[in-house]
Amino acid sequence: MGTDSRERMVRSAAYLFRERGYSGTGFRDVIAHSGAPRGSIYHHFPGGKAQLAEEAVRYAGEFLNSGIVAAVEGGDPASAVEAFVGWWRQVLVKSEFRAGCPVVAVTVENNDDAPQLAAAAAAAFGRWQDTLATGLGNAGVADDRAARLARLIVAAVEGATILCRAHRDVAPLDDVVAELKEMTRAAVREAG
Repeated sequence: MGTDSRERMVRSAAYLFRERGYSGTGFRDVIAHSGAPRGSIYHHFPGGKAQLAEEAVRYAGEFLNSGIVAAVEGGDPASAVEAFVGWWRQVLVKSEFRAGCPVVAVTVENNDDAPQLAAAAAAAFGRWQDTLATGLGNAGVADDRAARLARLIVAAVEGATILCRAHRDVAPLDDVVAELKEMTRAAVREAG
């Protein structure tokens, strides 16, 4: 029962939350999807489903943030928007619009019995915003404007992802991304 099975369970939980949500995903589903030994889930997650979900949200947050970081380091904030959206677009199309954001899935369900899930989701969203704001700041955008624009990017992309699922079409995401990239470029031009 090594960390490999633990990591597989965390990744599987994040994957399953994208399509089934927090309430619709049970330990049995995670075990079946990950191929981990049955008893290992209780060994690795003595805090139960909430602990597993918290770690899955952290994993998903870090996974997506790594793509944003790579684009931000390239120096073009509009590319960071594209990197942020590119993964969502792929997930939507590949899943035939059944999958969305695992962070949103955990956030929107009533988790009064597990407040750590809201905190983990807020941290993931905050990390994405910070990374995007850093890229904008590095391009010369004032810190307060960069922070607002980064929050708008995250909120708009998450909202567009939900619209894509409802319409079973990537057009809402494509429209939002085009506008966000233009706004980002305009903010950089104004700062220069």
